[in-house]
Amino acid sequence: MSPNLNFLIILSLLASPLFVQAAKGDKASTLVVYSARKEQLVKDIFEKYTQETGVEIQLKSGKAAALIETLKAEGSKTKADVLLTVDAGNLWHATQMDLLEPLSSKTLNTNVPAHLREKNGRWFGLSVRARTIAYNTDKVKPEDLSTYEDLASKKWEGRVCLRTSKKVYNQSLVAMLIHELGEKKAKEVVAGWVKNAAYIYSNDTKVLEAVAAGQCDVGIVNTYYLGRLLKNKKLPLKLFWPNQKSFGVHVNVSGAGVVKASHHKEQAQKFLEWLSAQEAQKTFAQVNMEFPVNPNVPQSSETAAWGTFKPNSSFNLTEAGRLQKKAVLLMQSVNYK
Repeated sequence: MSPNLNFLIILSLLASPLFVQAAKGDKASTLVVYSARKEQLVKDIFEKYTQETGVEIQLKSGKAAALIETLKAEGSKTKADVLLTVDAGNLWHATQMDLLEPLSSKTLNTNVPAHLREKNGRWFGLSVRARTIAYNTDKVKPEDLSTYEDLASKKWEGRVCLRTSKKVYNQSLVAMLIHELGEKKAKEVVAGWVKNAAYIYSNDTKVLEAVAAGQCDVGIVNTYYLGRLLKNKKLPLKLFWPNQKSFGVHVNVSGAGVVKASHHKEQAQKFLEWLSAQEAQKTFAQVNMEFPVNPNVPQSSETAAWGTFKPNSSFNLTEAGRLQKKAVLLMQSVNYK
């Protein structure tokens, strides 16, 4: 074969679509998201991203712990680009395993308040959920309520419903109490809850149904569970915002980080930036009746109807993970099942 012919072949290969696509490197046509959020809560917003950018989102759904273990096992061979999950405790575990890439993003740092993101940019909150007190309006007046700590007092004996301590939402709540009150006082509070508990249920919906049915008078729940219930039926239930004169209501996040082994980190970062911006935030939080993480985005009419509250912003949610083991041991020590 002549040198001239070889040269022409090489030129044609360089001009081929396959070569051009490979040369683009980070310009992914598909991003793979490992998601612990239910598909129906994220599907529409991800489809909107595809419509705007042409980038397809491929979902791998599962429980947070299982997805994190899968990422660890896959290592550099993973196809995942983004980890999306609920509760900062889960995101903390992913950072401890060195699975998430530190990001330097002015957009994310502007859109996500400091206490709702990891200080080195390894994860960012994308929606906020509040864990607060729900009460039966036929049996309790709002002036009867005050703080998380007060639910441990004798007046609430036999009147409290709790969700199991095995759920990460309660572990993060107790971690916050340890941070704010100290371990000794937090233990007294949680022991009081257990003593006052009429029932301990497997999920927040059952807690709310028990409060509505009069089996107990108050419960500690994530707000969006009440929103879901009240969409379908009228119940004697309202929310109370505790600790408004002290550290504020415990808040947590659903959030995401870019997988360290991703081959499309730049594209994955752009995806997170889009999710934190105004247009996406209008729907991302509202689908699950949560609150936008971006302070410049208004709440939905449903969540706004619950009234304003002071959130606990002195507790960086990274601490929810760091203190999680202490929280679990504390709950076990007071027989919180």
